[in-house]
Amino acid sequence: MHIRFTEQELATLVEMLSLAANVASWNQKGSANAKLSEYEAFESKILEKAAHNGLGALIEFDQETRRFRVKKEVEEKLFHHECYEEFRNESFWDDLTVRLADRDLMKSIGLKAWEAMSEEQRRAKTVSSEKRYWGEFSKNGIERVIVMTPPDEG
Repeated sequence: MHIRFTEQELATLVEMLSLAANVASWNQKGSANAKLSEYEAFESKILEKAAHNGLGALIEFDQETRRFRVKKEVEEKLFHHECYEEFRNESFWDDLTVRLADRDLMKSIGLKAWEAMSEEQRRAKTVSSEKRYWGEFSKNGIERVIVMTPPDEG
């Protein structure tokens, strides 16, 4: 199959592949290694072709990983980097909010009752807690978050 891209379309494809590879790299499951290697190899292949077709100023060969990548100083200015950072930030706050609300629900109804609930039932029961945590974190970030060490742990 042959596909012709304009230089701008090729640059967009490079960004999309880099975004996908960055997101995939967060998968820490051992079973993900093969698929992650496949993503990285495909990204490197496309980046190599892109480097030879007008995007050489954006791309470099990384001797350590033995594959092509978007130059670090360039990557930080690209739209996909902004998307990636925004995704990581929003995921962090969303996950923290849900986990804390779940913890509160678990404490109030007990572990067995919590485990018996579906995800939808849990979310329905934690709406107000999630809103409260979201409001807190939106206003104060982690400024007022405190980790309390149990007395028997020092």
